[in-house]
Amino acid sequence: MGSATTSSDMIAQGVAVGDGEQPFLLGDADNREGGTLLPDLLRPDMLTRSHAGGVDLFPICHPDRPKAVFRFAKAWHHFRILIKDKEQTEQIVAIVDALPWRKLSDEASAFLSTERGRAIFQAEPYLPDFLDDHAALRRTPKGSFAHAYCDFMEREGLSAAGMVEATSARDKDQRAFGDGVAWYIDRLRDFHDLVHIMTGYGRDLLGEQCVLAFTYDQRPCPGNLFLAWAGNTMMKVKMKTQAPLVRALLEARRNGKQCPRIVEQPIQELFAMPLEAVRKMFNVPEPHRYRQCHDIWRAEGIDAYAFMAKQAD
Repeated sequence: MGSATTSSDMIAQGVAVGDGEQPFLLGDADNREGGTLLPDLLRPDMLTRSHAGGVDLFPICHPDRPKAVFRFAKAWHHFRILIKDKEQTEQIVAIVDALPWRKLSDEASAFLSTERGRAIFQAEPYLPDFLDDHAALRRTPKGSFAHAYCDFMEREGLSAAGMVEATSARDKDQRAFGDGVAWYIDRLRDFHDLVHIMTGYGRDLLGEQCVLAFTYDQRPCPGNLFLAWAGNTMMKVKMKTQAPLVRALLEARRNGKQCPRIVEQPIQELFAMPLEAVRKMFNVPEPHRYRQCHDIWRAEGIDAYAFMAKQAD
């Protein structure tokens, strides 16, 4: 979706958010550095993105974009591969693709038809390069969302570019349309690790399940719930534990219902804010049941992060 724009200035300009403010922060973003939205050129079904070389035009939703269809057998095939190796994140994408959010194009189009959607489309054309520029991100104050993101990604040995590479083969057909929906789908991919940080769920199997359950009402994709509940059921069968696995998942789903749709927020501005302020802003509480599960596992001598590895033996 065009060249990346990584600017340390954009993340250094923190935004003060008072009580009662909405999660969306860009406001007059069309007047900021990076060009204007040129409303006189906009058609209801088109997007513009201005840059030093001129203006690019994009359809919001390409007329040839196919309708989403369910393929349950394909989803089960990829799930069987995933349970043998949880690091194969491309299998998660394949499952979600096989059990898709059928109204994704409609919801993405509705968002990009709004002033705020067009503003974010202009300001954040491509996130991976921005997310992987840790030197720039760490210029924000200590305790910021950006610092928490860098800490998490470096600790886990992850990168936004790695996620792009893992999903590039599957996503090439989506990107071929060059429309706003493709940009929205890319953001859904790029925001996965951000949700981990915002919610406090780790990358253990239960943490991944809880992230999927948390995001279901934001991204009502049956594939998310399939992964969450299938994995949770497998853990209950395989693990000899008193940990409240089901309650942790139900809590995550309940917490996600009260959170605004994160993918439709300006991440460059949120990164400059304190992480705890972002959590408060998005109504994200502590994941008590998830923490309780880990406390019980420690008492039981169970390594939650080794669980999937044991299944592969």
